[in-house]
Amino acid sequence: MMGSAEVRPPHAVCMPYPAQGHVTPMFKLAKLLHARGFHVTFVNTEYNHRRMLQSQGAAAMESVPGFRFAAIPDGLPPSDADATQDIPALCYSTMTTCLPHLLNLLEKLNHEAAEAGAGSAGPVTCLLFDAVMSFGYDAAQKIGVPAVALWTASCCGFMGYRNYRNLVDWGLVPFKDAMDLADVDGGPLSTVVRGARGMCHAVQLRDFPSFIRTTDRGDIMLNFLIRESERLSLPDAVVVNSFDELEGPTLDAMRTILPPLHAVGPLLLLERRLVPAGNPLSRLGSSLWKIQGGLVEWLDGHAARSVVYVNYGSITVMTNEQLLEFAWGLANSGYPFVWNIRPDLLKGDAAVLPPEFLTAVEGRALLTTWCPQEAALGHEAVGVFLTHSGWNSTLESLCAGVPMLSWPFFAEQQTNCRYKRTEWGVGMEIGGHVRRDEVAATIREAMDGEKGREMRRRAEEWKEKAVKAALPGGPAEANLDRLINKVLLAKRTDQPVNV
Repeated sequence: MMGSAEVRPPHAVCMPYPAQGHVTPMFKLAKLLHARGFHVTFVNTEYNHRRMLQSQGAAAMESVPGFRFAAIPDGLPPSDADATQDIPALCYSTMTTCLPHLLNLLEKLNHEAAEAGAGSAGPVTCLLFDAVMSFGYDAAQKIGVPAVALWTASCCGFMGYRNYRNLVDWGLVPFKDAMDLADVDGGPLSTVVRGARGMCHAVQLRDFPSFIRTTDRGDIMLNFLIRESERLSLPDAVVVNSFDELEGPTLDAMRTILPPLHAVGPLLLLERRLVPAGNPLSRLGSSLWKIQGGLVEWLDGHAARSVVYVNYGSITVMTNEQLLEFAWGLANSGYPFVWNIRPDLLKGDAAVLPPEFLTAVEGRALLTTWCPQEAALGHEAVGVFLTHSGWNSTLESLCAGVPMLSWPFFAEQQTNCRYKRTEWGVGMEIGGHVRRDEVAATIREAMDGEKGREMRRRAEEWKEKAVKAALPGGPAEANLDRLINKVLLAKRTDQPVNV
């Protein structure tokens, strides 16, 4: 039993939504807490825990004292696939089935703490959960510890979701007819929305997160995001992976409707600085796919800003026709390129490129299945990033000073794309109907045209601002310390609470 005089480290349980784009920032935040003296239990779903074991290796995941992994069921049928699960099914399942499993885990952790001796993990003292898994708040309330939500996407994306209810009340959503969902000039998606709180000027329906694109008021994702964005008012604090220089007006709008907000971004820069290199924790990754080697060495053989880097993230899927149009657009651009092609990138099939394409790009293309993106974007050879516009990718590109070409797929990627184009000046958009000639021309303009030079200049400015935000004593670190001292340690008790 624990001695009465013993004080054990605070114990943070960190639980991301089970998709790569959510696991990555939560993992970085968990590392920062560990570096600040917390014992951390990182909770994946059983499906993603298995994938992480395969990609990282059991030895690596057990190599860091005071940082351990746990898993709970996601409520979906068993699967051995190495792919992101169906998002609507996953959202509904986590919302309706995961709370009892999380409570059982918390009870188990507290029971182990009560039985353990000196030097072991203490009882759970705080719970950090993904903002779209708000049952974490209910669990924290049940065991009497601080509840902190991490919003892993952009703040402009959050305000897009938070306006969903207004769009419904104003009669703009759902759409009347499936034909209205086509993103064409002059169509309903071009409608300018007046009075959308916290959104940029002249925002159109097409710029809102994509789950409004439905004719069904009962749509799972529409209602899930209405619910979860509104429940973000419940926790003791909200953490965002952003910084005021980048999203200041949006953060101000969020501060008026949410609990105390802690902008600790860019997390990737804060992690690089505060988690010492050479520490076993610094070498521990969060990728759910096995990372392919050879990327940096390939880039080393190319001149500065000469390579196009292409990665559509962990969820985007496309048709075979779209894949071929992108492929020939890249080939016809004339530039060398790195293209990360997940095995599940194609809808319902494996991605296979034709031999004539491979012949056409021989010697100037590196095709990978999953690569270290931060290393790619940080390499001087990369001149532009063709991206789906997920938030992690957007921040990684901004922190590296790399301009972007956006082909948004779903969720708030459309919103990020809009802000990159009109508010931050670092991006151009490739239309949803992909054409090889447009892809090639847009790449050429971004790499060597006047618009591309201006985008690069703006990207370099944002890089400087991002670095400044994460400097010692800067806003990111100050907000992290404030979160720890004023929230995570606020209700600490050395005795476990019965579940």
